[in-house]
Amino acid sequence: MSPTVPGTRQSRRSRLLPDLQLLEAFVAVCDAGSMALAAQQLGLSQSAVSQAIKTLESELDLQLLDREVRPAVTTHAGRVLRERATRLLGQARAMVEQVRASARQQHTQIHLGCVDSFAATVGPRLIRALSGSAQQILMWSGLTPTLTEQLRGRELDFAICTDSAIDDPRIVQRLLFSESWVAVFPKAHPVRALASARELSALPGGLPLIRYSQRSVIGQQIERFLRHIGVQAPRSYEFDATDPLLSLVASGLGWALSTPLCLWQSRQYLEEVVVVPIPATRLGQRHFFLLSREDEWAGLDEHIARITRDVIRQDTSTAIHRSMPGLPPDALFCPQEETP
Repeated sequence: MSPTVPGTRQSRRSRLLPDLQLLEAFVAVCDAGSMALAAQQLGLSQSAVSQAIKTLESELDLQLLDREVRPAVTTHAGRVLRERATRLLGQARAMVEQVRASARQQHTQIHLGCVDSFAATVGPRLIRALSGSAQQILMWSGLTPTLTEQLRGRELDFAICTDSAIDDPRIVQRLLFSESWVAVFPKAHPVRALASARELSALPGGLPLIRYSQRSVIGQQIERFLRHIGVQAPRSYEFDATDPLLSLVASGLGWALSTPLCLWQSRQYLEEVVVVPIPATRLGQRHFFLLSREDEWAGLDEHIARITRDVIRQDTSTAIHRSMPGLPPDALFCPQEETP
């Protein structure tokens, strides 16, 4: 027998592993005793099953069926292949079920990352509602850029963030809810209701704007909104969190832009400030998104989104409007439920 020359048709065939679907078709023909019955069992046409057998024979460079006999019977090579292919297909099916079972088992521990304002307000109710879906829920809080990197690095299974600009096709983004910007003033400096967001640019001087820092997504979003409505204010105080920001406002040291959820997180200061709704305008909202890796959680992502919206509508929004009655009804807004 002459040696196999690299690059020839024979050597290319010898390197091929048979396709499991071809093996499945071959075993089905052997078990059924005819291509017609095998095709019926597999939900394929008879010609498709016949072509699968021919392709398998071509890839293995072996005759598997003796077609001169009616009905066709397996050759010696075919009998050997049938025995081993039956075991291999059984192992492949078991592997798939084990992987699925492992994925289901992972639901016993969920790593969920949330921005701070969400974790401190909606988070407890969400965890309580998810307790039936997982034995252990680990919730981490932090800034959006950190959470998205942890999701990419698989330190997190899900992330609830306030920025959808994630340049990763493997990450699925679902809008959970939106909230409007509001202006917050000290009680000693009450401000009348605003007819337009641009009226913020004509506020009486002497009261500095207290900002969220540019390290945070909310700080960056508010800066874009301020430019949009024409507010130019010197940089005096900046904070990553709402507590210190609102404490300065409550002390009469300035005013700020924030959101209902952030104010609810720091609600110990609400009696010392005045919350002024801002009329709707472009860039006038902050949006929350659920981020997860595509096709890994078998519907758990939709479950989390649905529970989050239910908590917002039935609990959080009601509590916020009770504490801040001047807010419009759509200060927190959930989109319509996704339809399959």
